[in-house]
Amino acid sequence: GLLTRLQTSAPTVRTLSSSKSFSQNIPSCLWKLGRLNHVAIAVPDLEKARCLYRDVLGAQVSKTVALPEHGVYTVFVELGNTKLELLHPLGEKSPIASFLQKNKSGGMHHICIEVDDIKAAMTELKKKQMRILSEEPKIGAHGKPVIFLHPKDCHGVLVELEQA
Repeated sequence: GLLTRLQTSAPTVRTLSSSKSFSQNIPSCLWKLGRLNHVAIAVPDLEKARCLYRDVLGAQVSKTVALPEHGVYTVFVELGNTKLELLHPLGEKSPIASFLQKNKSGGMHHICIEVDDIKAAMTELKKKQMRILSEEPKIGAHGKPVIFLHPKDCHGVLVELEQA
């Protein structure tokens, strides 16, 4: 029958247990990469974006918070397993203002991943020739220390690391 044909024509799949363990290739670190905290999206109209996620898609959406030290307004959209961070420029020197000049309709700006020890992560990443966009962590939108890794070192993605 059909089951016999599927079993005989299905390709053989190697399992991880029969090959070299994936974790054997990862050197031990003094810090640990954690969960995806959020994906940040630059938006040209923050109120319109808030309404999309709250009124059209039915998500729980935070109030707008100004972060002058980062040059942004932020709104967080709760998704259960992670969040979206909506970013809008605060001031003309905002990095989001320059992003939106190049991307008029907005778009993905960065991803944020938690780490258990941001200072140890910085030390080790510098040893591995990873460029960090600040000398010291700054306090981010969640009130925790954050750093950003250069997108050219992360396959074109701006990566934010946040102390868990």
